[in-house]
Amino acid sequence: MSHNRPVRAEEVIAEQYREGVQSGVGSSHKHESAAGHVSGEAVYIDDRPELPGMLHLTPRLSEHAHALITRLDTTPCYAIPGVISVITWQNVPGELDIGPLEPGDPLLAKDRVEYAGQIVLVVAAETPAAARLGAEAAIIEYQPLTPVLDVREALEKQHFVQAPHVHQRGDAEAALRKAVHRLQGEFHIGGQEHFYLETQVAMVIPGEERALQVYSSTQNPTEVQKLVASVMGISMNKVTIDMRRMGGGFGGKETQAAGVACLCAVAARLTNRPVKMRLSRRDDMRITGKRHPFFVRYDVGVDDEGRFSGVKIDLAGNCGYSLDLSGSIVDRAMFHADNAYYLGDALITGYRCRTNIASNTAYRGFGGPQGMVAIEQIMDHIARELHLDPLEVRKRNYYGKHERNITHYHQQVEDNLLQEITAKLEESASYQARRQEITAFNASSPYLKRGLALTPVKFGISFTSSFLNQAGALILIYTDGTVQLNHGGTEMGQGLNTKVAQIVAEVLQIEVDQIAITATDTGKVPNTSPTAASSGTDLNGKAAQNAAEILRDRLTEMLCRLHNCTVDEVSFSNGIVKVKEQHFAFADVAQMAWLNQVPLSATGYYKVPGIHYDRQAGRGTPFYYYAFGAACVEVIADMLTGEYRLLRADILHDVGASLNPAIDIGQVEGGFVQGVGWLTCEELVWNAEGKLMTDGPASYKIPAIGDVPADLRVTLLENRKNPKETVFHSKAVGEPPFMLGIAAWCALQDAIASLSDYQLHPGLDTPATPERVLLGAEKLKREGRYAP
Repeated sequence: MSHNRPVRAEEVIAEQYREGVQSGVGSSHKHESAAGHVSGEAVYIDDRPELPGMLHLTPRLSEHAHALITRLDTTPCYAIPGVISVITWQNVPGELDIGPLEPGDPLLAKDRVEYAGQIVLVVAAETPAAARLGAEAAIIEYQPLTPVLDVREALEKQHFVQAPHVHQRGDAEAALRKAVHRLQGEFHIGGQEHFYLETQVAMVIPGEERALQVYSSTQNPTEVQKLVASVMGISMNKVTIDMRRMGGGFGGKETQAAGVACLCAVAARLTNRPVKMRLSRRDDMRITGKRHPFFVRYDVGVDDEGRFSGVKIDLAGNCGYSLDLSGSIVDRAMFHADNAYYLGDALITGYRCRTNIASNTAYRGFGGPQGMVAIEQIMDHIARELHLDPLEVRKRNYYGKHERNITHYHQQVEDNLLQEITAKLEESASYQARRQEITAFNASSPYLKRGLALTPVKFGISFTSSFLNQAGALILIYTDGTVQLNHGGTEMGQGLNTKVAQIVAEVLQIEVDQIAITATDTGKVPNTSPTAASSGTDLNGKAAQNAAEILRDRLTEMLCRLHNCTVDEVSFSNGIVKVKEQHFAFADVAQMAWLNQVPLSATGYYKVPGIHYDRQAGRGTPFYYYAFGAACVEVIADMLTGEYRLLRADILHDVGASLNPAIDIGQVEGGFVQGVGWLTCEELVWNAEGKLMTDGPASYKIPAIGDVPADLRVTLLENRKNPKETVFHSKAVGEPPFMLGIAAWCALQDAIASLSDYQLHPGLDTPATPERVLLGAEKLKREGRYAP
């Protein structure tokens, strides 16, 4: 463009059109709340200004794992200055039970308690301190009953929250009898505390005609709306949930945010005052459920090459005292008991064991990680038994072609990237050279041992309950060309809002900065599915894309009518709309639409096609597609103390066509470190009475910066669009990277196995704390195969 004459506005517009939008999909656009996060200006529920007359709630928790309540005297509570009301089960106007799928979760204990930490009453007071003192003043007497605290005991007694479920292919028993080699084992997989930075919190404001405005830190606004209405004995249209952002969720706020919101609702209606409840860290950890601990038994048969011929795996999930989401969680563990491997004839049985601890709940991966840990333990056991490199055993059992690409639940593994990813990572991480180097190092180092492992991930994406695979969105275009976006997903720091805004920007060809993302609101988008199962962007992004396309098509139709042209002669690019040879700013087109009475709001909707699962038959297509990845981790461990460090991690992960590479890499890094924490340092401990002893950061260890490998290399698999019709051919990235952390646990076992010249498998329980690493080394000493 010449600079020797005045530049006309239409030329500038034409130039903008040619440049193309810079912040649509595929660009590393910053998180929409990044500035607010780092400056402290991002508003969470506890940051909202307190309203006049606001009350604060504090709970009183059961001190017994299982007991009858013989006396409950709340009179002393009112002696505390500032206490306004004490709420027990008798004050609940509607349904007491808030079980998400089946009854079994009373909002407040009635005549018995089922775990240490169950809420018996809450106190509403003028200040949090007064509420705390008031709750402590209540007199509660119990008649203790015998609790069931051990998952093995529950399994033996068939103490279940739901009947066992089976996946079966072929005759596993016959295959095991014929197998050349047969291996058995059992081990425990520990749970995991969510440890979100923002504890469970809600605020409820009573309105006219029994209406309630609820601010809840929840991954599932519609579930909170439904349960608040049920507890209050009112219809859902009287309850509106507002959820702008969470300070972390990880699954812990999918079902268990509802209780706090319901308690606030009861107190708000009882007192006709605004009410807020924010759990202390200690109360939060005692009240809420965790990732399910599992007890695993296996019996597998392999040939001389280490390939499976028959597999039997029992997965016993410790569900806690009630069902919550345990049925689906144990199902997903069963679905992922194969991870990347063709199992041959297989029998996978899932048990949902009832124990007297807090009801365990959703957590990143939703049972899938526990199933994968089970099979990866088996892979390492096979390798030691047959004196093979564990990676070679893994590759020989990968899903392949023809009959070897069918899972034990009879879904075909399509678009399999396992071989490609493994080959690329094996080369880029110099696996073979490092394996030789580490073997030589261990032979000459008596006490410091290095370990190496490369493990794959194949993770199914979709809610296995097909009706949850749907979403809605609402888009409003204003006459100045700006856009307001609302969808049914919830933002917990993972970048969902950013990605959905980029999707809308791409469709409308405007900058992301022109799009304002508003709080998730049940008054705008109804009947939402939870933001879980890695489906937040897949579902809500597609719904928003649909709404944006509807609006773009309306604008196109209007322009064709006004300018007597065809659809092919209208195009959108970089905030400019080209009509024949004319160029209009997007804002001008929006103004034109208003003047010509074209509606500038649209709702979008999406449902995932082709999902079905016959639970009775244990077969179907529960997943729309699979995400793949692999991690190679090296560790060094002191066999005299059990202490260890992660030295290096190489990760290659499949996200399809990335919507936002920076956010996706962040999710991979974060998921990996959280997975490492689960399998190495995050240990939950209950005492003999069923009380949680690790109820704060002083006793529960999450990964810190020193636990992250000093050399961390994360790469996204390039040029691999998702063949499925997902939003711009991307893949989910929330949960799959979590399982990459399994490589760290396998590397620790590899280091210990070097004590026996790799002849024995230590079979560590998780988490592989330094104590367990030391015990693993001592086990090899006792078996007489210690080789310093």
